Amino acid sequence: MSEEKKVTSRKFKGEVVSNKMTKTIVVKVESFKLHPKYKKRYKVSSKYKVHDELGICKVGDKIEFMECRPMSKDKRWTVINK
Repeated sequence: MSEEKKVTSRKFKGEVVSNKMTKTIVVKVESFKLHPKYKKRYKVSSKYKVHDELGICKVGDKIEFMECRPMSKDKRWTVINK
């Protein structure tokens, strides 16, 4: 009897910050964290390099992207929908 592993890939939504590279865009994802002691919420942002095969994303677009196989040193994400 074989057991199947359920693979869940991570998904994020963010805003396109740069599209200067070929087939690659930089997406900024913002989230809120809670300080453990003072219980104050603060904004944290991180940037991801995302594969855009067709090159249709422009700066300012809101997109959704998901985890995929490594395509380069930094690029491990691909666009789902615009």
